[in-house]
Parts: sequence; structure tokens; C-alpha cells
Amino acid sequence: MHLTFDDTTTWRFISDQVMGGASEGAAELRHEDGRSFAALRGEVSTDNGGGFLQVRREVEGLPKETRALAFDVRGNGEMYEVHLRTVNSDRPWHYYTARFTAPAHWETVTLPLSDFESNGRGLTAELRPQDLRGIGLVAYGRDYTARLDMAQIETVD
Repeated sequence: MHLTFDDTTTWRFISDQVMGGASEGAAELRHEDGRSFAALRGEVSTDNGGGFLQVRREVEGLPKETRALAFDVRGNGEMYEVHLRTVNSDRPWHYYTARFTAPAHWETVTLPLSDFESNGRGLTAELRPQDLRGIGLVAYGRDYTARLDMAQIETVD
């Protein structure tokens, strides 16, 4: 499966302001050197119990044989997270998460599905690729400036 950022109708920006948080930012589609990508920018703030900026999309499962996800990213050297939601994600806080550091230049970051952990708080089901319903790239959990560009996501068998 190959997900790109050239269709703005499938990707959506969300911040902690949906729950009263104070983070401010935006995500927009950009084009540079023949590449389309989503640019996530902003200030993550833990004030008011918040602490996230996110760009995400819904999916209808991944191929059963998927063993990893590969992301073409660049950024500001900060730590970011990938959140995966499945058919078992009954609550907003039900997701599986893995972290990566965004390099200064375009690189492919590969995250094995086995590296994704339930964020706890009641999500105990096994992560199965065919159950995937959402992918989010997230600036999360501490006060910092987010600058993350994402060009594509590939499944790896």
C-alpha cells in the first residue's frame, strides 16, 4: 500500500484544542522539487492538559502480510510519534504508538509493527494490519516547536 500527501481530502489536521489544550499549529499540502508532502508546523503546549498536533487519515486496513511501515520524512531533529488506530480503538485514547526522530534531510524511516505499543488505558487487543483504521503522525507530549514534513507512507512485507 502506498499513501501519499497529494490529496488534501484524505488527510486531516487535529490539535489538542479539541479537548481544551493550548497547542497551535496547522498542516498544509506543499510541493517542492517534484515532491508533494504534508507540512506539520506549530507549537506544542502542555498547558491545560494538552500536548499534541497531528495529521491523520482513515484507512480500510492494510494487507495482512504487512510487517512494517516506511515513512519519507524530514524535520527539525525532534521526536515524533506514529499513532495507529484499529477496529478495537473504541475511545480517542485507544491507539498503538511508535516513535522516531525526524532527520534534517529527507529519509525513509521504517517502523516495524512489532515496535508499536498500546498506549495502555484499556487497549489490549493485538495489533493486526488488516484491522487498521487510522494513521496519525503526531507532535506529542511536551512543549516544543513542531516542524515535520511527510511525503509518503509505504507498507513493507
